[in-house]
Amino acid sequence: MESYLREKAKSIFFASLKGADPKLCVKRFLMVENGYILAGDLRKKLNGINKILVVGAGKASALMAQATEEVLGDEIDSGAVVSKTGYQAPLKKIKLYFGGHPYPDENGVKGTQTIIQTVSEAGENDLIISLFSGGGSSLLVSPFDGISLEDKKRITRLLLECGANIDEINTIRKHISKVKGGRLAKLAYPAQIVSLILSDVIGDRLDSIASGPTAPDPTTFKDCLEVLFKYKLMDKIPKSIKVFLENNQNKKDCETLKPEDLVFEKVKNIIVGSNLSALKEAQRKAKELDFNTLMLSSTISGDTRKAALEHAELARRIKVEKKIVPPPACVISGGETTVEVKGKGLGGRNQEFVLVSAIEIDGLKNVVIASLNTDGTDGPTDAAGAICDGFTVSRAKKKNLDPREYLDQNDSYHFFQQLGDLIKTGPTNTNVMDIHIILVG
Repeated sequence: MESYLREKAKSIFFASLKGADPKLCVKRFLMVENGYILAGDLRKKLNGINKILVVGAGKASALMAQATEEVLGDEIDSGAVVSKTGYQAPLKKIKLYFGGHPYPDENGVKGTQTIIQTVSEAGENDLIISLFSGGGSSLLVSPFDGISLEDKKRITRLLLECGANIDEINTIRKHISKVKGGRLAKLAYPAQIVSLILSDVIGDRLDSIASGPTAPDPTTFKDCLEVLFKYKLMDKIPKSIKVFLENNQNKKDCETLKPEDLVFEKVKNIIVGSNLSALKEAQRKAKELDFNTLMLSSTISGDTRKAALEHAELARRIKVEKKIVPPPACVISGGETTVEVKGKGLGGRNQEFVLVSAIEIDGLKNVVIASLNTDGTDGPTDAAGAICDGFTVSRAKKKNLDPREYLDQNDSYHFFQQLGDLIKTGPTNTNVMDIHIILVG
């Protein structure tokens, strides 16, 4: 039964990716009809547009750009997008750059420079279509003068390892960038911007997805300093960033753009896909496989271990008490949790989620739990996530593997690697956070 449930869990996950297919998401919101370009509620006559320019960044940006080319064809004049290495698609009019993720690199800088040049040269009668998805915060790289690429890498690493959530991380990213926090929209003004956005954040917050290049930002320099104090990072961050944030905390003209800025009168931001759309496809597949289904939430956040404990307890109640949803049962949820890294091992939030789950469901028959990142990359690893069942811990002990020792070292990758329980998908060309799957036979 465990083998059967494992295969079904994988098929449910792969079905979820259809709900976050970047090309389908773009084409649902962008089309040409009777000489007009339609994007959400924007309707613009093609012969009234001087130039159509396309820019973007994120793990899904290559496929989003390909879909845009398929819709608009030769109407596109030029463009540039920055995708993660390996996340690619053939493009004709739009130049594709590959940058580093989760840590920015020189290729991201070059791609961002091209994007800045493209939008800065746009005029009032031009249309800019911008394409953003998860990963855009790392791939769109243009720190303020005096802040080096190495400085940005350093603070990114510190923020990722301290347990800060994505909103807190992006608060700082926005304030040290020339293009985030609405600043790309300012560079493009007075051109019309339509941003098609594939969400990878809880609540689909426009200011947080790819750090909101074309969205107003409610956060401030003061908020940045509060995040750094909260996680005791003030004495660890690069001096250039510390000085920059402290010097600008009371300067309104240096702030990110706020909702009242006139720039946003020329901007349309449209969410084209999200974690919820992926969960709906997962649920559809589970029903097709004759499971009784429960979609728990698309906003799972907070501490990874706490979330895993709650999911494992839910699996136990379904199995033992036959409550909540009767077996054969499938519970799906999504979101993005955080891990505070204390050990020196290798892993990601999904693998850690599954390791905690494996310990909690030890001995429970006919139960499988999987957790995977929809982008195919969990943390700094080549795995999307992992899968476990009630016999995972006993199999590990036969190999002299102590799951709690691996958990203490944040070394979930090497634990599951030795059991053959990592799930590797390769690049999926999308990114709508994580999918958690509980199956009870």
